Amino acid sequence: MTRNDLIVLAVDDDMINLKLLKSMLKKSGRVIEVIEAKNGSDAIGVLKSRDDIDLILLDIIMPIMGGIEMLKVVRADDNLRQLPIIVLTTDETKKSEALEFGANGFLMKPIRSEELIKKIATVIV
Repeated sequence: MTRNDLIVLAVDDDMINLKLLKSMLKKSGRVIEVIEAKNGSDAIGVLKSRDDIDLILLDIIMPIMGGIEMLKVVRADDNLRQLPIIVLTTDETKKSEALEFGANGFLMKPIRSEELIKKIATVIV
């Protein structure tokens, strides 16, 4: 049985992308809350203050702390290590690096709703 009460942390420095992700996730029917963060550093702060996040959607190229840096931090933390992370980027060359540092999935931008929903289904049963 699939879960329909997911809390997702969306990390992207582009507000339009965040709004788009939020809208797609809400329409999927599986997500009850989308928390937004505009860089890896903000996202780490959110993860430290909440223990109910089920999935991270992570942009790679961001100011302050980028996606690869954030992946390293999350995967080094015993409490967060198991958290599924799907990396979103326009840069295909980042795929192997993201997966190497522990991303569970990878989507090319622009994100399409059906691809996003399918990918989430593969990382969260």
